[in-house]
Amino acid sequence: DFIRNNLNLTGTHIGCDTSQCGSCIVFLNKKSIKSCSILLAQCNGKNVETIENIGSQDKMNNVQLAFKNNHGLQCGFCTPGIIMTALEMKEKNVSNEKNIRKFLDGNLCRCTGYQNIVKSISEFLGIKD
Repeated sequence: DFIRNNLNLTGTHIGCDTSQCGSCIVFLNKKSIKSCSILLAQCNGKNVETIENIGSQDKMNNVQLAFKNNHGLQCGFCTPGIIMTALEMKEKNVSNEKNIRKFLDGNLCRCTGYQNIVKSISEFLGIKD
């Protein structure tokens, strides 16, 4: 709520308030977390990055370009959280489709069926079919 309502950073979505959907994922000290599962006071003195830190319409991040190239989004509600998750996948050297799908376990997409999301992330991570 603070990120969206006070900081006006609306890319982070409130999807469930129960830490199940992943639409609210942000980085806290370079680690992805579901922001609905942490209190604002716990963020004192820590670095918080939202989807707004990733790229812009004029200069997209490679993960955003991969989603654009592969039609990895539909309504876009879950996309910011999935993009943040994909960035963490790169940090953790995820190297195959099975592990991409496993890593996405905490991200709920109600529109796509995940195929183009996985295809987008695979492109971003440099994984070939």
